[in-house]
Amino acid sequence: MAYVGQSLRRTEDQRFLTGTGRFVEDIDARDQAWGHVVRSPHAHALLKRIDTAEALKIPGVLAVYTHADIAHLGLMLCPTQVATMEPMRIPPRPALATGRVRHVGDPVAFLVAETPTAARDGAEAVTVEYEPLPVVVDGAAAMAPTAPQLWDEIPGNLSYRFQKGDAEAVQAAFATAAHTVELELINNRLIIAPTETRAGIGRFGPNGFELLITAASVHAIRDQLQGVFGAPVRVIAPDVGGGFGIKNALYPEWILLLHAARALGRPVKWVGDRAEDFNGTAQGRDNITKARLALDMDGNFLALDVATIANLGAYMSSGGPGSSTNAPANAMGSGYVIPAIFMDVHGVFTNTLPIEAYRGAGKPEVNYLLERLIDRAARQLSIDPVDLRRRNLVAAFPYRKALGTVIDGGRFALGLDEAVARADRSGFEKRRAASAAKGLRRGLGIACFLETARGSPNEGAELRFEPDGSITILVGTQSNGMGHETTYTQIAADLLGVPPETFRYIQGDTGRVREGNGHGGARSMHMGGAALVKTVETMLAKAKPIAARLLQATDVTFSGGRFSVAEDPTRSVALLDVAKDSPGSLDTYVWNLLDVITFPNGCHIAEVEVDLETGHIALERYTAVDDFGTLINPMLTLGQIHGGVAQGIGQALLEHTVYDLESGQLLSGSFMDYAIPRADNLPDFDITLTGTPTNANPLGVKGAGQAGAIAAPQTIVLAVLDALGIDTIDMPLTPERVWRAIQNQPGKRP
Repeated sequence: MAYVGQSLRRTEDQRFLTGTGRFVEDIDARDQAWGHVVRSPHAHALLKRIDTAEALKIPGVLAVYTHADIAHLGLMLCPTQVATMEPMRIPPRPALATGRVRHVGDPVAFLVAETPTAARDGAEAVTVEYEPLPVVVDGAAAMAPTAPQLWDEIPGNLSYRFQKGDAEAVQAAFATAAHTVELELINNRLIIAPTETRAGIGRFGPNGFELLITAASVHAIRDQLQGVFGAPVRVIAPDVGGGFGIKNALYPEWILLLHAARALGRPVKWVGDRAEDFNGTAQGRDNITKARLALDMDGNFLALDVATIANLGAYMSSGGPGSSTNAPANAMGSGYVIPAIFMDVHGVFTNTLPIEAYRGAGKPEVNYLLERLIDRAARQLSIDPVDLRRRNLVAAFPYRKALGTVIDGGRFALGLDEAVARADRSGFEKRRAASAAKGLRRGLGIACFLETARGSPNEGAELRFEPDGSITILVGTQSNGMGHETTYTQIAADLLGVPPETFRYIQGDTGRVREGNGHGGARSMHMGGAALVKTVETMLAKAKPIAARLLQATDVTFSGGRFSVAEDPTRSVALLDVAKDSPGSLDTYVWNLLDVITFPNGCHIAEVEVDLETGHIALERYTAVDDFGTLINPMLTLGQIHGGVAQGIGQALLEHTVYDLESGQLLSGSFMDYAIPRADNLPDFDITLTGTPTNANPLGVKGAGQAGAIAAPQTIVLAVLDALGIDTIDMPLTPERVWRAIQNQPGKRP
């Protein structure tokens, strides 16, 4: 039986649905103490004095640590690899603030007690004296000459200026263009809010440190922690309830837990509550972009010019700068033929939480700005927006984009036409008229998207044959809800011809998995799956001579889990029997380099109804035709698309991180003030998965994890713009914001 391509139910769901999942909060270490972080209530202030005396008198309080107690550990490491015009300015970041705090929630002390209640009581007894300073929370405002300076050593709050492309070619194209379209837009900052907040348990023993955490890139975090402590650190992530990129980073709490565990000689546990997740965990997106598109007389794209101010927050998080530099550069231009492109990015610091790589990380921003430009061009030139897209989509492959990325293949125009047909665009005007009869405005938004999937360009996989006849798969990628236990098993079962129940899957443990680059960039099947294929091939090459010896033959073949004599297929031996004959000889590890990007792509179409009296938007229909190459498990792929689209809907309609401009306070600091999508915000999805396998990896997969979040925001915004007959509005399209846009329409009575 072939397992790849089958919609097998997830192996993981048995424990998740029966309450037997193993999350950090479910786990308690013997004799553990409890940690609590004392955080700054100010966005920017001098840290004058910290008095812990009263806190230490609270029954059950064991210790209170400030920066002075951990200064010997040095700074948090921030490995970023971005080639900028000048050396990137990365500010010093201690695990506990010293001298100054720079955002609300900045950790200033870490208290450890016998119980969570004692830890909270002790934290309330810590006295901290602050001297408030002026704040800046907006990226553009941070570049003003009079803006408050976050770092003495970083003038103008500017971390970097990143440029890529041919500026002269772009300017020449605009000088001769028949048409020019311009747009300024905001990509709104998002609070990620995964189901499981961050949590950890730190231990210290004869073999060094051990950290059990809610994370999704354990090897990278291990390396950074070992750089801090100068000692071995084992990092383990059990089941993780969502991450979307922001759990890949090193956080102050991970250092504090290990320090406290070593100092106290006992395990220390910390579980962040939802408020801490809002003001202590990295956030996503947040940039301001001015973009121009040049076209010739026939509507062919000539050049794209993009200038962005990226808000990095108060500190540099490891994935933050890539979200506005390398990642969007790879995707810039999407799936369209644009001969000349230039991008210019300023990365600036503000008194807000650091930005991390959030689902898509740069690709949603690129696709959003380009699709907005294209729709504006279609309106300005009186061209059908579908026709304008079709005539400019890449049709000949391989295609080298203006910024160097090479698209190996795709069916872009065909996917567009299939989506238009499935969405019944031809019947839209009839539906629009029916809405108008009810006093509602109906709009249709059509947008193509292109994702660049790879992440880190290498990954490891290992096979171990166990004495009980099972096979253990160890892969350096990491699931936080994507179903890797199921999909990797499907791949191995197909390649080895044995049932899926033969396998055990291990991930997220630096003590067991040799190396890995975690998740991010929709890389797991592309990178991890390819590494697994290479491992299987290497293992079978080692097994073949052993099987030949057992069969007393010189020429054997492998199929269906058995080695057979080429001349006499009735003489055969099972792979598992070969493994038993030579214990340990078939165990195989491969570290695979695959520096090739894949290009998931598709077309999404949204249909909305807008209430002119209230600004309320009803998302009535949502259609997508997506190309992800080979599908390992179509059902899981659909789940990934549904989740990504839901997050894209959240950004388009609901989610908005708001900081007070004068105080820097996080005004959207809870679910009372920050809306995320619920069931009644989502329509039925009509998703079609059809495409062409890529040659970039042996499985032909393209990656699907980020596509929905990349495609949905512009699709929905374009539908609302179409409904209202306007071409300017920024996300999120809350009823209040839409109502104001309606009131500002020409001819509208005040």
